[in-house]
Amino acid sequence: MRIHVLADSDTRWKWGAGLAVGLAPGSEVHAHMLRGRSTPTARQLAEVGISPASLSEVTLAGFAAAPELDEADLIILGTVGGATHAALHALARRFRTARRRPILMTGYVGVVYEKMADGLLLRAGADIILANSPFDRRRFGDIFEPLGIPTSCIVQTALPFLDQRPYDANRTHAQHPYTVCFAVQPSVPADRNGRLYMLRRAISHARLRPGRDVLVKLRSKPGEATTHVEAHHYQALAEQLEEPLPPNLHFVYGNMSETLDRTDLLVTVSSTAALESMHRGMPTAILSDLGVREVHGNHYFAASGCVTDWTAIDEGAAPLAHESWTTDQGIRSVDPYGELRTRIDELWGIPLPPITPYYTAESAPEYVGTLLRRRGLDPDGSPGAGALTRTAGPMRRTSRRVLKVAYRFGVQRVAPKIQQWGGV
Repeated sequence: MRIHVLADSDTRWKWGAGLAVGLAPGSEVHAHMLRGRSTPTARQLAEVGISPASLSEVTLAGFAAAPELDEADLIILGTVGGATHAALHALARRFRTARRRPILMTGYVGVVYEKMADGLLLRAGADIILANSPFDRRRFGDIFEPLGIPTSCIVQTALPFLDQRPYDANRTHAQHPYTVCFAVQPSVPADRNGRLYMLRRAISHARLRPGRDVLVKLRSKPGEATTHVEAHHYQALAEQLEEPLPPNLHFVYGNMSETLDRTDLLVTVSSTAALESMHRGMPTAILSDLGVREVHGNHYFAASGCVTDWTAIDEGAAPLAHESWTTDQGIRSVDPYGELRTRIDELWGIPLPPITPYYTAESAPEYVGTLLRRRGLDPDGSPGAGALTRTAGPMRRTSRRVLKVAYRFGVQRVAPKIQQWGGV
């Protein structure tokens, strides 16, 4: 299977690429990184650990015009709602007279805890919209059905980074002590005071429990972009503190799954890392210190049985998620891709209809026009003025920079592909 993944950040590349590999092992996976604030660096790409058959940095107009899409079997749109909607319009225009077109698939990288109707309707028009759990499937249907959108496009699966390595509660700690991992988020909490509080509590826990290792798992290095803006980086905040850090507290980067391999208690406000730890059967603490609030996303975990606080963790709390809750959230699924494979087989057996985004220039002219123009497209999905021609120079300059960094980090399998599209 020839799968093309459009991603606008390292997190969404991890989701899209992981989905492609899990769905059809051995497939030819091509990566298209959408140019923008959160375009991943070579280090972030290498951290995901999936080497694509080809790699390009594109605008939406450039992606929709790419000739290799004619041979694609499946396109996975791993982008935010507005970019996904714009891509649907651009691809609808691209394939409107084609005898054959690829299947279009999109979904969500993590839990859907805000702007559900808005984000879901921006994705409507894709052949397949993935629901990561029975809970999400019910909610998506409740939005689509009253609006006359066919619910057959909703397919249940699971997040692709939920691996099958179970946590052993009886394991010894000969190689490393009992380990608490605080999985941070770039924008939760967003304010400096909230982030300083969380950092100080992690430091305090390390001092109170000198026999434990306390890991502060960071999403990105200072200056790197992620899906969400990180205004106050934890490592930078730590450098501003007057007191020295305890020797058993460590800032760590890298693959979350590998970090969980040495973790005994995952602590976070609302990171999707909590789903990974719950999937393993690992104790997981959802912090309520700053409130259980929609803005923090931890309200999503209210019924999980894992909501607690740093004080309780200091005293030894190590909550386990309720099995009924994890089942409804699609965690610990036995065959997460079975329904998806069946649906893809069904779509391959029929002529695909024209791509029809929910919003059109007729039904929502101001909304659609603003969304598309912001992303270099005209309201009919065609490239805006200069959208294609102005990309060549920046692409080559970017490719040289990324290629240099790629070799520094030893990405030998990725770097030659960057070289191909960059013209170096």
